[in-house]
Amino acid sequence: MISALASLALATSAPVATIEPEPLVIGESYSFEALDAERRVNVVLPPDYEAEADRNWPIIVQLDGGTDQDLFLGNGIEKWNGLWGRSKPAIIVGIQTVDRQRELLPSTRIPDEQEAYPTAGESTQFRSWLAETVLPLVKSRYRHNDTVVLVGESAAGLFVVETWLDEPGLFTGYAAISPSLQWDGQAMALAADSRIEGRPPLYLSLADEGGETEQGMFRLLSKLDAAQPFCFSDRRNDLHHSTSLHGLLPEALQFLLPTGADWLEEYGLTLRCEQGGSESGGE
Repeated sequence: MISALASLALATSAPVATIEPEPLVIGESYSFEALDAERRVNVVLPPDYEAEADRNWPIIVQLDGGTDQDLFLGNGIEKWNGLWGRSKPAIIVGIQTVDRQRELLPSTRIPDEQEAYPTAGESTQFRSWLAETVLPLVKSRYRHNDTVVLVGESAAGLFVVETWLDEPGLFTGYAAISPSLQWDGQAMALAADSRIEGRPPLYLSLADEGGETEQGMFRLLSKLDAAQPFCFSDRRNDLHHSTSLHGLLPEALQFLLPTGADWLEEYGLTLRCEQGGSESGGE
C-alpha cells in the first residue's frame, strides 16, 4: 500500500510538459542623472492603456517611487482602489529618491537636525528637476487628461506641502500623508500666513507623531481659508507613522481622483475629513 501511494505521488508530481516562464512586465523605467546621483523614474500604465487608444488618464506622481521603495505599494493600492471604483484609474510615475533628506527637505536652522541630516536642504533643486525634466517628459510621452497629482509621506509629505505653498501650479492636486511639519522648528507652517488661498485641492493627514509634527499640522490647518479645497484626516488614535501611508493612500486618491460611485460608504470605503470635505477634491 505504501509503495503504491509513493508511486502515485511521483506520478502526479511529474510535469506532463516543461512550461517556460514568461516575463512579468508592469511598466517602464527611465534613468536620470539628477542632483549628482543616478536615479530612476518608473512608469506604470493602466491595464487598458493600450486597448483604449482614444482615452486620456490622470497622472499620479509618487515620491519615494523606486522599485525598492513605495512603487509597488502605491501601484497595488491604486489598482485595488480601481477594483472598487474608489478612485479613477491613473498613470503612476514613481520618482526614486536616493538621499531623501537632501532631495525632499529644505534647509534647517535647528542644530540637532543639521547634525542628524547634514545633506538636507536641496528640495528646491529637486523640485526644479521635476518641473523642468520629469513632468515635460511624462506629459509628452503619455496620454493624460491634464490632471497630475503629487503624493508623498513623511519627508516626502513635507515636500508636497512646500510645493503646494511655493509652486502650486505644478500639480492639480496634492496629498501630504503624515508630513514632517516639525522640520526647522515648524518653519513651513509658521511662514504660511498669507499664502493659503486659491490653491489646488490638498489632502492632509496626521497619525501618532505628536509633538512638533502635530503642532505644525494644526498651525497649518488654522491658516487654511474656508474656501480652500482640502481634506484633513485625523488618525492620531488609529495609525502609527509607520502605517500611515498604507492606511491613508487609498483615501488620498479617493479625495484627489473621485469617481462619484454611490456604493463606497456601503462597503466602508469612506473619506474621513475632520476638516474640509469630500466634495473638495477632484478634477
